[in-house]
Amino acid sequence: MTDLFPLATTADERQRAASVAVLPIGSFEQHGAHLPLATDTVIAATIANAVAAAYPVLHLPPVPISCSHEHAGWAGTVSISARTLHAVVTDIADSLSASGVDRLVLVNGHGGNYVLSNVVQEATRPMALFPGVADWQAAHTAAGLRTSLDDDMHAGELETSILLHAHPHLVRPGYETADHVTDREHLLTLGLRAYTESGVVGRPSLASAAKGHVVLDTLVQRFAGVLEVLGP
Repeated sequence: MTDLFPLATTADERQRAASVAVLPIGSFEQHGAHLPLATDTVIAATIANAVAAAYPVLHLPPVPISCSHEHAGWAGTVSISARTLHAVVTDIADSLSASGVDRLVLVNGHGGNYVLSNVVQEATRPMALFPGVADWQAAHTAAGLRTSLDDDMHAGELETSILLHAHPHLVRPGYETADHVTDREHLLTLGLRAYTESGVVGRPSLASAAKGHVVLDTLVQRFAGVLEVLGP
């Protein structure tokens, strides 16, 4: 899927002279029976693509595997450690800075990548994590999603809507009847398998391409605030 990867040449980037880079970070983990293992990577890359189409940023290829240990009970899930992800992102930031791009936005598609908050917190150069909770909530409200952000944790209304809009061929039949909403009080200790057999936490039956379109447009609009915070 070449549309998920930046295809600019070095000449293109020399002309663009971007001072902000955008790095999508996804995961490779189960998303029920109706969404692919690469869902979070696809979503992060889709957001980054839309941002790069709207703003003069250096669009980087996605990091496709991250911290998915809570999904280890399902076939196909692959993880790296938090310390490895920290090192990868820090190395990328250092390389960018050496080439004159000293501001970096991490476009995170996986909620389990908690360490990215620490990477941004510790950064010695301007760095941001996007979308934040406020960004997702704004997109959620604008699109009229009916499931709360907490209840719609995984492979639910939000993620299925984005894929129905941007990559409908990736959504398999069955999402209409895959709803499963549950508490996850001890998720980090027990893993998600303790709370759902299907791997779904949310209501994908409520998803639509129209909702996904509004979610993506809202996130692109809110990215302007990230650039403002990072400074000129």
